[in-house]
Amino acid sequence: MVSPIPEWGREDSNLRRLSRRFYRPLPLAARAHPQSGNSLAAWSTILDVERFDTIVVGAGPAGSVAAIHLARAGARVLLVDKARFPRDKPCGGGLTLRAVRELPVSVEPVVEHVVDRFGLRLNYGTRFERQGREPLVLMTQRIRLDQHLLDQAAAAGADVRDGVRVTDVAVGSAGVSARVDDEQVKGAVLVGADGVNGSVRRKLRLGGSYVLGVALEGNVAKDVVGERYRGIAELELGIIPGGYGWVFPKGDHVNVGVGGWEREGPTLRGQLAELCGRHAIPLGQVESVRGHRLPLRRPGSVAARGRALLVGDAAGLVDPLSGDGMYEAFVSARLASATVLDLLHGRVESLEAYTQALTRELGQLTSASWGAKVALDRYPRATFALGRSQLAWRVIERMLRGEISAPSQARGITRLPLKGIEALARRAGDPGRSYRLEATPA
Repeated sequence: MVSPIPEWGREDSNLRRLSRRFYRPLPLAARAHPQSGNSLAAWSTILDVERFDTIVVGAGPAGSVAAIHLARAGARVLLVDKARFPRDKPCGGGLTLRAVRELPVSVEPVVEHVVDRFGLRLNYGTRFERQGREPLVLMTQRIRLDQHLLDQAAAAGADVRDGVRVTDVAVGSAGVSARVDDEQVKGAVLVGADGVNGSVRRKLRLGGSYVLGVALEGNVAKDVVGERYRGIAELELGIIPGGYGWVFPKGDHVNVGVGGWEREGPTLRGQLAELCGRHAIPLGQVESVRGHRLPLRRPGSVAARGRALLVGDAAGLVDPLSGDGMYEAFVSARLASATVLDLLHGRVESLEAYTQALTRELGQLTSASWGAKVALDRYPRATFALGRSQLAWRVIERMLRGEISAPSQARGITRLPLKGIEALARRAGDPGRSYRLEATPA
C-alpha cells in the first residue's frame, strides 16, 4: 500500500518577495564585520575599491550554498549573477534526499511534490514499480529553489547582486579582482559557479573540457494529466543512447523530458514527441519547451588553482547516469567552502587541495555511474534485468536517501547484481575505471 504523501511546500518563502534593494548592503567601511577580531576582517575598503574575502560568480544552487556556508562562518562574501532573480532554468527539478542532507538550510518552503515510487520501463516495454520505505525525491522548480537559496545567502550575510555583468576576472598570488558592472572589486578568493556556459572556467583555464550530454524538457498542466503521476517518477530507459526519458510530478504540472549524449541533440524533439505519445500526453499541451547541456567532468580535470576554484556545473559535476547535478553541486559547495576557509585562516596557501577532496568524495559514485551508463547503452536487456532486482533496488534506495554515497559501500548479498553490472561495464570498456583510480588513496 502506498503511504500517504505529506503536503510539503504549499507556502512560498516570505523571503522570495524581497526586492533587490535588500541585497545592497551599506558600504563595507560603514558596517561592522561579524568577526572583526579575526583574520577574515583584514580586508577593508581602500579608496573606492570594495574588498571581500570571497567573490562568488554565479548564484545558482552551488554558488548560493557556498555563499551560505562562507557567510555563516564569518567570511565577507560577494555573490553576483548576470541574471535578475527570480529566473528559471531548465531542470528536472528533483532533489534526492541525499542532496537535501547536504544543504545547510531547509527547502521545505519550495517543495511542490514528494516522490516515494519509481515506475520504470525498457524501450517502452513492460513496466514495473519500486516503492521506497520513505520519501526519496522532493520535487521543486528551479525558479523557486534558486530564489530561495539566494534569499538564504542574503540572510546569512552575503552581499548579493543580481542582474550585473562580471568582466575582467583576474587571479594573482595575493588575491583576485573583477569588474562588477562599472565597479572594481577585489577579494582573497574567487569561486566560479557560473555553470556549463560560464566564463570563469574558460578565463582561468580550469576544469578542462567536458563530456557533454543534452536534454530537452517541457511542462504539462496538471489539468491535462490528472492525478496519475502523484507520488511517482516515471523513467523510460533505453529509448535514447546515453540517457532516458522522464515524467516528474510538480505542484500544478508535470515535467516531461528526454536526454542523452550530445550527438543525440537533433533527435530530441522527436524523442520528446514519442515520450508524450506513449504517456497519452497531447504534444500540443507541452509548454515552455527548452534544451540545455549537461557537463560531465573528465578524469584528471583540475577544479582549483591558486586562489580560484569551480563548483557545481562549472566544474562538470553532473552524474553521468542520472544527469542530476544537485547532489554534486551541494557537495562541491561544502568542500569548496571548507577549503576557502582554510586559506582565509592561513592554514593553507592555495585552494588546490579542493580537487583532491572532490575526487575522494565523488569519485566512486562517478565511476559506478559511468559503468552503469555504458553497460545500459551496450547491454540494455542484461543491465536492466540486473537493475530491476529487489537486491539492486535496496542499494539504489539507500543511495537516494543518502545512507550510502556509492554502490561500492553496499555489503552482503546486495552486491550480487552490482557485480553483474560491473562485469558488463568492463566488457563495454569501463570508462569509470579512471575515476575510481583517482578516488583511491595512493
